[in-house]
Amino acid sequence: MNVAQLFLQGDAVTQAVSLLLLAMSVGSWVVILWKSWLLRRVGADVARAIAAFWQSASVPQALEKMRAFDREGLLVSLLLATKIEMPGTLATAGDRSQQLTRVLRDALHRALAKLQYGQVLLATVGATAPFVGLLGTVWGIYHALIGIASAGQVTIDKISGPVGESLIMTAAGLAVAIPAVLAYNVLGRVIARIEAELEGFARDLRELAASQAAWPI
Repeated sequence: MNVAQLFLQGDAVTQAVSLLLLAMSVGSWVVILWKSWLLRRVGADVARAIAAFWQSASVPQALEKMRAFDREGLLVSLLLATKIEMPGTLATAGDRSQQLTRVLRDALHRALAKLQYGQVLLATVGATAPFVGLLGTVWGIYHALIGIASAGQVTIDKISGPVGESLIMTAAGLAVAIPAVLAYNVLGRVIARIEAELEGFARDLRELAASQAAWPI
């Protein structure tokens, strides 16, 4: 029994489980391919943008160079966050060091949220797909038992179809879950490395901006 026969011959529960697994697989692979491309680009951009910043003669020049390299705007958003403009509000409460800590923390959280986007879907698919497949497995075994009960005896033709359905559902659930779990772990390590670079740059940027009386941005 192939997958097409399983779907066409199955009942509503079997078809619903099959469609759900298909949707989970398509969704996870879209995220895997998109995030692999995005993180590869961001990793290269972050390295070039940080190098361009420290090799610049001034902050305005650094900002101009960083905009050319930082296509996702992660580092540029950190640099622009150091321009604090809300006099008379709590945003400007405390000394300049405290203000920089607050605005850079918020900008860093926004940048990290962009990097983490899609990870929840991969984790959810990896955790739930085996159980969705297990639902199809249990349903197939239930059909096998019903067939045996109605026939009054154990015959191959009564159990081969439902058992085959069960095995396919089990394999499908694992086939959907395993790539999602592997991608979640691999992409998570890449994200952690980029996060460390962003946090280090934010810390250095805070110290640099706090040490200058006039910050030209």
